[in-house]
Amino acid sequence: MFRHSQLETVQAWLAHPGHAAMPIHARIQRAIRQMIIDGALRAGKPLPASRSLARSLGVSRDTIESAYAQLHAEGFIERRVGSGSFVSAMTEFAQQHRLKQRGTLSRNQAPDLSKRGAAMSHSGGVREILAPRPFAHGVPETRNFPLQLWERLERQVLKEHGTSALLHSDPQGTEPLRRAIADYVNLERGACATADRVLVLTSSQQAMTLCANMLFDSGDRIFIEDPAYYGARKAFDAAGLECIPVSVDHHGIVVDQIKAEPRKVKAVFLTPSHQFPTGATLSLDRRLALIDWAARQQAWIIEDDYDSEFHYAGKPTACVQGLDPHDRTIYIGTFTKALFPGLRIGYAILPSQLVKPMTVGRTLLDGHTASIAQLTLARFMEGGHFGSHVRVMRSMYAQRLDVASQLVRRHLSDFVEPQPPAGGLQMPCRLIDDLSEQAAVNAARRMGVELLGLSALYATGDAKPGLLMGFAAYTPHEIEIAVSKLSIAFRSLNPS
Repeated sequence: MFRHSQLETVQAWLAHPGHAAMPIHARIQRAIRQMIIDGALRAGKPLPASRSLARSLGVSRDTIESAYAQLHAEGFIERRVGSGSFVSAMTEFAQQHRLKQRGTLSRNQAPDLSKRGAAMSHSGGVREILAPRPFAHGVPETRNFPLQLWERLERQVLKEHGTSALLHSDPQGTEPLRRAIADYVNLERGACATADRVLVLTSSQQAMTLCANMLFDSGDRIFIEDPAYYGARKAFDAAGLECIPVSVDHHGIVVDQIKAEPRKVKAVFLTPSHQFPTGATLSLDRRLALIDWAARQQAWIIEDDYDSEFHYAGKPTACVQGLDPHDRTIYIGTFTKALFPGLRIGYAILPSQLVKPMTVGRTLLDGHTASIAQLTLARFMEGGHFGSHVRVMRSMYAQRLDVASQLVRRHLSDFVEPQPPAGGLQMPCRLIDDLSEQAAVNAARRMGVELLGLSALYATGDAKPGLLMGFAAYTPHEIEIAVSKLSIAFRSLNPS
């Protein structure tokens, strides 16, 4: 018969909520099997008679017989006619137990990663907050998304395409969506695109990772804005590139620093329409100078136009890609900010010579983007719904930006100075009165408010302490409550 502790182990398996979906005989079988593997039941030890164990566990004898039969089929026990059931004499179980012990000892040791794998792991990756709260940045308003309209268009797609929509799609992207994207960026962003030059991806992050690995070798140099979007820097660092930081002022990236670099640099990454995180717009003369530099150096311009739909002051400038007659610009866009993060659709407008190799490279990452989502988005765009939604959101976000900047000036003027951007989903704020950036972020988090410290976005020692406040996803009332919490949090750091 089992010892009391062994019987309790089997009873625990029967009662555990995580095993509720498993038949009772399977739970008993798994419990006994685990005790054998762990060495709690050693080779040659007898198991309780099925009738006796059934009585102890309050189950039928047939249930125990089913469990024993499975253990016998797997080789864990031997069944001897007239003698009963015994733990198998095979030595593999003891070996597995020793291996498991060794695995436990080495579990906390550093894994044997490649240099690139170690760089990716060390970067911490790019993680988004699953349930955003003020003032998490880069989050769009989703509560006002026309979900019923989206569902209706999705039903139309399924009715028209049937089960073919459930299959793999073209790794470059479905033709209707590529055509809709090309039409949109040509009209709204002044791009020069055709459907055959569009590569549909899952995100702008994937586009940057693809560029880093397809266009450059480890050790190659790339210019990057300073401060810069952390996801871009991590993608390039993980690929082994040497990121050369370039200062940003009120007119965007300082192109003179790029032109003065004596070493060979193969690309520049920038966010010209709305620099992340400062909000600066790259001036036209600098755009033209950058295009000229790329042509002369045979370098690439990687243009991330991540939230260009939302411009609140004046008219948005044309994208660099549309101004580039030399075809050296890779234009990256995403629908994550304009629609909703769960859509997982981004894209790249590529120079013609890069379309085939980049599409092949993409197949090694994830194959293709979900067909149903692509076809639904294409209809959403073709029907004019995308433009209409963007216009509604642009007006809403402009109001929320105004509310956020006024409330910060009214309640937090002793601590921060708001710097309302001309566009985008977040507002940078400059810290004043010697308030520690990290202390401010930590104090805010204790009050249930999310802030991003700006210093972490700088590669050089020229970091200007500040905070980034996302405002787009939060109502004026939610913004007001969050600002009140920040006032309490900051004053607790500086009671005077």
